[in-house]
This record gives sequence, C-alpha cells and structure tokens, in this order.
Amino acid sequence: MATYNKGILGPFTGKVGTVVGANWRGKDVLRSLPKKTKRTPSETQRLQRERFLTATEFLTPINPVLGKYFGAKSGEKTRLNQAMSYHLKEAVVFQDPDFVIDYTKVTISKGDLPGLQNPEVVAIAGGKLGFTWEDNSGQGEAKADDAVIVVVYAPAAGLYYTQLETATRSGNTLGITLPAFFNGLEVQSWIGVTAADHKSNATSIPMGAVTVLA
Repeated sequence: MATYNKGILGPFTGKVGTVVGANWRGKDVLRSLPKKTKRTPSETQRLQRERFLTATEFLTPINPVLGKYFGAKSGEKTRLNQAMSYHLKEAVVFQDPDFVIDYTKVTISKGDLPGLQNPEVVAIAGGKLGFTWEDNSGQGEAKADDAVIVVVYAPAAGLYYTQLETATRSGNTLGITLPAFFNGLEVQSWIGVTAADHKSNATSIPMGAVTVLA
C-alpha cells in the first residue's frame, strides 16, 4: 500500500486497472488488487471473519451515533475504529454454532463524563418507552445541560430507533414513542449523555430488555 498526493485528476476511490484507490485514516492510498486464491480458509480464519461480520452488521446502522459520541479521535484511530475494536473484543461472543451480540456489553457512547445516575426504562401502552434518572448535575464534570442520547434495538426484527439530544441531564425523564412496527417486539436500549459542547461523552448504560406495548 502506498500514499499518493493529489495529481491532475485528484484523489479517487475504486478499481483502476490493477490498483485500488481509497481514503484510509485521512490519507489517499493506492493498493494492489488482492490475488485470487482457491485456498480454503482455516477454521480460525473462518471464525474471525464471522466475528467481524457479526460486529459489522450490528454496528453499521448506528455508525452515525458511534462516530459522534464514541470516545474521541486519537491520532489516526477514528471513533468508528475504536467502536469496532471495542465491540469485537468485548461484545461479540461465540454461542455454538454462531457469534452473537452480548447486549450488556454494547456501548453507544464512551468517555470520561459522568453518566446518568440510576437510569430506568419502562414500557408504556401506545408504543412508548419511558426513561427516568436522577439528576447528578455537579458530580465531577456533569452539568445540567448535558444532552441525553438513546438507541433502541429490536433484535428479532433488526430494527433500530435513536433519540438524540432531546432531553437534558437535569430533566430527569425522556419519553420515546416508537413507530407502530415495534409494537409487541422485545427491545434492548442504551442510554448515554454528551456535553452540550460535544467535547466530552459519558459511557452509555445498557437498560436491558422490555417488550413494547401496543
């Protein structure tokens, strides 16, 4: 793989002849096309691929959330890189014969900001979820106007719903009305918080499973 400066045609992505152009960690790079092989992957290689695919399929729909709230950019390692590394190591587990997501280990935001105190979630008739927490403004760097972020996921249907920055730490409560197609489904959710200036985030908290009531 080689980096290149923008020539008369500028940077490019995709295949041209025997090379592929791409942007990798903020740099324009060229790399040769992989050689085709008929070699059967080893069991270890197959498992690694399945682990990566499991993480990718779960995280891709919430990449916009992870890219904004997961940690902080560190050198050439983006927030999405950090999120992928974390979930591959901590949240993807093997349950013979498949890899699955451990929802208690999923993290939608990560950082040193104090999280919400004693958050709870309940299902309310009408397709609603009610989140409550105790106002811990003033604890460390926690401030009243820190914004709350929530991701909801229905595993059986592969559906996601996000509610970002519509409530504050001092507000103590957040009500979410899910689309009707969530009715009757068991959902997992995670709640996090970010500073009003987005310079720091709290590590999110898994809220466990509840069933959405019609």
